[in-house]
Amino acid sequence: MSENLAQVRKDMIHRCTEAAQDFGHRLMFGMTTSLTLQSIPVPSHCALDLDVLHTVSSVKDKRLRTRRPSMQAHTWKPLVQADNVRINRHVYALDLIHTWAQLAPHVPLESLVSLGDSILHAQSITSSRSFRGSGGDHESVRQRFITTITSLPRFRAKPQCLLALNLIRTNVASPMESKSRMVLLKHGIPSPSTGYTVPDARFVSGATMTLDMAWPEYQMAVEYDGDHHRTDKAQWRRDQEKREWLRNRGWTVIIATGADVKDDVSTAEYAFNVARHLALRGATFDFSVLPRSIEEVAKQYRKSGSG
Repeated sequence: MSENLAQVRKDMIHRCTEAAQDFGHRLMFGMTTSLTLQSIPVPSHCALDLDVLHTVSSVKDKRLRTRRPSMQAHTWKPLVQADNVRINRHVYALDLIHTWAQLAPHVPLESLVSLGDSILHAQSITSSRSFRGSGGDHESVRQRFITTITSLPRFRAKPQCLLALNLIRTNVASPMESKSRMVLLKHGIPSPSTGYTVPDARFVSGATMTLDMAWPEYQMAVEYDGDHHRTDKAQWRRDQEKREWLRNRGWTVIIATGADVKDDVSTAEYAFNVARHLALRGATFDFSVLPRSIEEVAKQYRKSGSG
């Protein structure tokens, strides 16, 4: 996925640079264009035209005036508060937290949560590199995200954003991991730790072992395997080494794939399987045979203060 994102980003930079040069001045891009410029996966459910270049300005008077069908101008009043990103001397991108808020009216809540996960993951990686790989800064990145959104002045979809904040998590490496986690939440399964580092667990190489989703108190985990987990031999060997190490020490590791979340029947079977193994290990919770809406889940987490 990272290689594909890098190529899409490269192509987008080229398109945006050409557009800016045609207009004779630098341009600020927002919405899905900003995501692509910053290597963030674009939500699969989005009402915007993904083939259009989306520019952004702080007020209507400064909007790009063009009749080109390949470009669409937007206004984002909090633009001046954003920590915007210079892509090159012609192209700038609205910072990712503001981009997330700007996109909120155009995506369903589940996609908004998934997008928030992706942005937090990207920002946590950047933060870790800034601290020379020391890590441990993931929660502060999440808190900065929350603080930025809550402090924004009123905008069209702020209630939707505030609701989504209850469910976004750090250390979620792909939108499909987000989707598989939300399936479990909708069936009443307790929220797992995401990107969980297993204490004292290391590969032969010395690298630490992490789990996509884990309930460590029950030694229970779910790993989401995308296509590259089967086609990349090195990745496949790492997966086998990790899972054998964990199972030999009493962990239950369930493997989820795209087939487990493709339709209602598959997701129900997947959720029941995870619930059964958690219950066998002593977890108590109210399993919902029929999935609740993600809005109901988010409101529950907001009410309980566990977001």
